[in-house]
This record gives sequence, C-alpha cells and structure tokens, in this order.
Amino acid sequence: MNIYKNPYNPEKIKEAHKLLAEFKYDAKPLIKGYSNQTLYINVSENKIKAKPVDQEMKDKFTGGRGFNMKLLWDAVTGDTKWNSPENEIVIAAGPMGGITQYPGTGKSIVCGISPLTGAPVDSNVGGYFGPYLKFSGWDAIELQGIADKDVIVYINGDEGVIQILEAPEEDVNSHLIAEQMCDIFAVNEMDMKSIATVSAGKGAEHSFFGCLNFSFYDRRRQVARLKQAGRGGLGTLFRHKKIKAVVCKFRYLHANSNEVDNLEKIKEVGAKYHRELYKEDDKQCDMRHVGTAHLVEIMDDYDLLPTHNYKFGADPKTPKIASHVWREMFTQGVPDGCWYGCTMQCAKCVDGYILQTGPYKGDTVSIDGPEYETAAAFGANMGIFDPHFIVEANFYCDTYGIDTISFGTGMAFVMECYENGIINKEITGGYDLSFGNGEEAIHMLHQMAKGEGFGKTVGLGIRRMKKLFVEKYGADAGFLQDIGMECKGMEYSEYMTKESLAMQGGYGLALKGAQHDEAWLIFMDMVNNQIPTFEDKAEALHYFPMFRTWFGLQGLCKLPWNDVEPANNAETDEPAKVPAHVQNYVDIFNSITGRNIDKEELILQSERVYNFQRVFNLRMGFGTREHDMIPYRSAGPVTIEEYESRIERYDDQLKDKWNYDIEGKSSEEKRDFLRKMREADYQKLCDAVYERRGWDNNGVPTIEKMKQLKMDLPGILEVLKKYYN
Repeated sequence: MNIYKNPYNPEKIKEAHKLLAEFKYDAKPLIKGYSNQTLYINVSENKIKAKPVDQEMKDKFTGGRGFNMKLLWDAVTGDTKWNSPENEIVIAAGPMGGITQYPGTGKSIVCGISPLTGAPVDSNVGGYFGPYLKFSGWDAIELQGIADKDVIVYINGDEGVIQILEAPEEDVNSHLIAEQMCDIFAVNEMDMKSIATVSAGKGAEHSFFGCLNFSFYDRRRQVARLKQAGRGGLGTLFRHKKIKAVVCKFRYLHANSNEVDNLEKIKEVGAKYHRELYKEDDKQCDMRHVGTAHLVEIMDDYDLLPTHNYKFGADPKTPKIASHVWREMFTQGVPDGCWYGCTMQCAKCVDGYILQTGPYKGDTVSIDGPEYETAAAFGANMGIFDPHFIVEANFYCDTYGIDTISFGTGMAFVMECYENGIINKEITGGYDLSFGNGEEAIHMLHQMAKGEGFGKTVGLGIRRMKKLFVEKYGADAGFLQDIGMECKGMEYSEYMTKESLAMQGGYGLALKGAQHDEAWLIFMDMVNNQIPTFEDKAEALHYFPMFRTWFGLQGLCKLPWNDVEPANNAETDEPAKVPAHVQNYVDIFNSITGRNIDKEELILQSERVYNFQRVFNLRMGFGTREHDMIPYRSAGPVTIEEYESRIERYDDQLKDKWNYDIEGKSSEEKRDFLRKMREADYQKLCDAVYERRGWDNNGVPTIEKMKQLKMDLPGILEVLKKYYN
C-alpha cells in the first residue's frame, strides 16, 4: 500500500465531475475473439458513437495494431501534424487478447501520429485495459479532438454506459490518478480489480516523449500498478488532448470471455506451456524472479551494454546494477503477472520504497520495474551505477508520464555534449551534467515535469536538441549527427549495435524508429554467427519483424515466445524461431477464431499490416531510404577514444575483412577507413532487405507487392502512384 504525506479526498474529486456526454449501448458477448465494433470518441465535440467492423477489415487488418492503423489512416490526412485535432490515439487488444489460459495475452497496442517522428507509431503495453475494453464490447477505441478543459472518459462495460466527464480535481500524475479512479469508480476494495486506467502525467505535458501508463490493481499490495506504452510520445498527445484518464470497468471476466471456437484446445496448449515454463525458467532467463533485468550482465559480458552514450559496451561497475541486485530489491514470492493467467510473472516490483526527491519526497510507494531498458539507460548509458537512483528516476518517469528510454538516451547525449564543451553550466542553469552525476540528472527530470529550466530542453528529444545546439550554440552538426542516438526522431533503446550489422538494420529499418521490438538479432548475428551473408541478414530482417508484428495484431506479449524455450529447442531446424511456440500461437489463433491458418498465413497477416504502415509513413512524408539512415555510432567508433578502446578488434577486422594494411597508420586513419567500409555495408544491407521485402531501392513497397498481399486499396495506390508513374 502506498502511503502519502498529503492524501487526496475521493469524494471531493467525484463531486467536481460534470457530465459532458453519455452514450448507452447493449454490451453483447464476443464472437470468436471479436466484438465486431469499435468505439469513437471526440473530446472536442463531446461525441460518442459505435463503428462496425466488417469481415474485410478482419481479413486485411486482423486486429490490434492493424485495426489501429486502419482507423488512424481514415481519421487523418497527409497534412496532419501530431498536434492537429484530427490526430488520434487509438487503443486495441486483438482477437487473442485477454485469454487466460496462455501467458502474455493482456497486451494493449496504442497508435497515433507521433510528436517525436511526425509519422504513425505503435507502442505495446501490459495491464488490464485492452482486454477489459474488448470484453466491454469494443475491439478498439479512437480518441480524437482536443477538449476545452481536462476530461475523463469512463467506459462502464458492466452497464453499457460511456461518459465524458469534466474532471478538474483529479491529479494528473499517474500513480495518483490510477488510485483515484479505483476509489471513485469501484464500489469497494474487492471491486478495484475491475478498474483499468490509461493516464500520462505532468512530464508528458512538457516533453515530446511522454508515455502512457496502463494500470492494473494489485490486491495483494493494495496499489494500482502501472505498465507503460513508452515509445513515440503518445503520452504527450494524450495530454495535448486534455485527457486526464480513460477508465474502463469490467467485472464479469470468466474462462471463456472471448467466446472462442475451441476452448479445450486452448487449455491443452496452455497447460503444456505452463509446465515448460515452470521447468525451464530458472535455468534460462529467470523471468519470474528478476524479469527482463536479467539481461544487464549478459549484455555487459558480450560488450553490448550501452555505456556513456553508446561509446562502450561494458563497464567494470556493471555488477552494481546487475540482476542479483534487482533480485534482492524486487519483492519475491508474490504473483507478478500484469494479466490473469500469465505464469511468466515478469512484472517485478520494488515495494515500500521511500522517495528521496521531488514533490513526493517522503512518500512510501511501490514501483514497477525497472525493466532492463530502464536499468541500462539510467545506469550504464548515463554512467550512474546506482540502483537507488535508477529506482527513484524510474518512479518519477512513470508517474510524470515520461518514456524512460528516451529520457535515458537523451540524457546520455546531453552528458556527452556537456563533456565535449558543446553546452556548459551557463546553458544548463548551473548543473554539472557529466556522466555519472545522478543528483543533477534527477533535477533535469523534475524540471521537465514542471516545463522549466534545461530539463525542458532535454524534453525536446535528441533530434530537436541537435538542431537547437547547432543553431544556438554553434555545435558541429556532423558530430552531433554521429553521436545523437536517434533514428526517424525516436531515441535508441538500450543495445550496442557496432558489431551487429543486422541489428543496425533492426533499428534503422524499423517502421516507427529505433526500437528493438521489430528485430532483436544481436545474438543471431554477432554472437552465434547464424546469419553471415547479406542475404541471410535480409531474410532475418524480413521474417522476424513480420513475426513480431503479429504479436501486436493479436494483443500478445513477445516474452513467452522466446524468453523461455523448450528444452530441445536447440535441436530443431530453426531454433531462433522457437518453432514449437510458433505452432502454439497458430493453434490458439485457430481455436479462438475457428479459422485454419498455418505459420505461413501468420506471416502474411503481418505483411499486410506492415506494408500498409510503410505506405502510411510515405503518406505522412516519411518512409524512404533517407529516413532509414542511422547515426554512425550505431555502426562504428566515432571518436579516437572509442577506436582505441577496442583497438585489437578493429585492427584485426581491417586486416582480415578488408585487407587493409594498418602498418604505420594512425588511429585516425584506421578509424576513417573503417567508417567508409561500415557505412558501405549498411547501404548493401538496405539493398538486400528492400529486395527481400518487395520494395524498390528507395524503400518504397511496389504496387505489385501490394497486389500480391491483396492490399491494393484505393488510398494505398494513390500514395504509391506518386512514386510509380
């Protein structure tokens, strides 16, 4: 239970509500995983209506991310900006979302035109909202318009009532408003588990990388916990619309809320996986004890842990933030799934933490995480090897509605700029923003939430900061481009890619920007050397983004796929694909929908949506080869310091791979030749991937490809005809 110095008054909050609009509907049972309707809400016009979902929409877009992208496409034009009233936040689960017999089925997918990139972005998140929304009768929800005053959208799936409420008294920060919504809309403490809330925070109002928090009520801890849709700034969009919260209430969850075609088959597949997980997890990733934080020391061991703004891949101080530290800080022995039936239990939590800084100093709170990405970003990348700093900053990023990845990677960029004299104390407001300075970094976070000081500058994101530092402070644009770890405007997540060409492509070629959820290929490429040729890498950069896209179509978490593997997985023909688990997903999809797809059709479902999203990028003015280019630090050493830190590795590569005579050459000469070769390799990789995906050499899907996928819809062809006369 959280303990606050300044408790709130739920009755006062509720009495201040003003009803702006109400919509009543008949909440009918689902049909084989679908409600066959979506919910549209316009907070400018206080308008609420239902939209039908026809068979063509299901055939071409499947659900989840696919439905979101289709609804968003229909809502905007090529001229829409992130802050235009017609831009939407669209949230959906998917046909497999919400089943309770198999782990990882509680995901929501959120889409919108991104404040960071200007293009459509998708972000996935745990918590109860997506399943509750679907069981309340809606395959997706569109949020359009900009309210005059702060509002709450309340969906009561039990009674079939939707309301838009003026909400002047609620807190904006997520750890408070999530609990306030439970107090206001639940009839008692037992009923709080039926409340799921989407919110952002004050930091989302003053940064371009605001995140959304999706809550679920933890009855054992008596706290509303938070999971994050972190990437792309959708929390910023949420608060720009003056939405404080979207709340869904649903009480009547049961074993077959999806009204599936073959429940017994789903139970059979699920039981087999649960046994496998209990047997193998402790020997593999130990997800049930430390979650994704188990990766910290593994990444360090393989020189893959971003350190000091991705200059290095390891540090002697890493044991201070390694998994044994988190195992001790996380409460053990308490179920930690973020949806019912998820035995992976990786949503770890630090309980009873007394905050040391900021507006809630002295409060005792439960803090979700940190996940690996947060530990790596706040720890090694910023050079702050202090678990207590990581936990404190994790809490404030979450409640303020700030993406931990963008904040950590952005601060690492700022710290390198500070150490290179590009910015100084006069610019930062007197703060020493050197690597390792956690006390000053936490000040930046609190400033960001207030929209003041240099913290507001950090909230611009790396792409906008680069432009500002060049124009205002005379920085070298080329150097900032090399060290500013963003692609398409989105900050890199926390993996070193210098020695993995395939992972460089995984970041650069990802539709939304530099996020690893499309293709995590470092071990296949660098460690195991399973994809040595350009053609091998291109095949991996086709299959894995398509397969991973499918999770977003269905409302699934990716972790049960390959963070626990069958004991004999290494003996299969394609162990990286975990074929037994692919078959599990095929079997469950068929058992829910009554269809009879195979693993090839699974990939086709994703290809349709993936290529549609690439065309959507083109419609918004992005999506060609130039937008797939990466900062050079993603590919190789920018500075002499970096080159000489791994001089034997780089010298050997120059001699063995390119027959370059290093005798008598300076480190600068060797670094420059290496750059020339690595940049050429990246271009060759793009050529190979574009060809494999059925795109032209500028990265544009061909009309023939769209016809092959049966996605040659009039709006798509209109966009493509600008590229193909």
